Amino acid sequence: MKKIPSPEQEINSSTPTKQESPAGSAGGPDSEDPMAGLQADLDRFRDLALRSQADFENYKKRAAREKDDAIKYANSALLQQLVSILDNFELGLAAAKNHGDESSIYSGMVLVQKQLNDLLAENGLEPIEAEGNKFDPNLHEAMAHEPSESPEGTVVRQARRGYRLKDRLLRPARVVVSSGPAKK
Repeated sequence: MKKIPSPEQEINSSTPTKQESPAGSAGGPDSEDPMAGLQADLDRFRDLALRSQADFENYKKRAAREKDDAIKYANSALLQQLVSILDNFELGLAAAKNHGDESSIYSGMVLVQKQLNDLLAENGLEPIEAEGNKFDPNLHEAMAHEPSESPEGTVVRQARRGYRLKDRLLRPARVVVSSGPAKK
């Protein structure tokens, strides 16, 4: 009975080792040029060094970009808290207006509101104007739909102002969107 070799044995027996020379070659183990092997190693290490250098350059660029972003948006948490305070301040201002536009308390509150708005603007915060504009889910958060004379998809009312911090959205505007004219 003939023994069938395993695929692993078959591969090992068909590939020549350093001691064996392939059939038909005239030389022995010294027929392989040692310089060719060294040149191949040199090329491989040169390629590895170039790749490592490119990876390091990419890392430096990414780290610099992340550092710039961290500096640029470091105040976002603080500004978000200030925006909430400003919302409450505007509610108080609206209540003070009911007591009269000429009161000294109202005038002082208007001054403080202007200072707060200036501070936020200096830090790159810009309010999102929504009323009368087309609804944009990237800038607005729809609270409700209601029929109105405005075309469908237009912002009818703004319940809470939204803000952008430089090129990012800090807080979306909460809005009521038109569902078109009322059906009769």
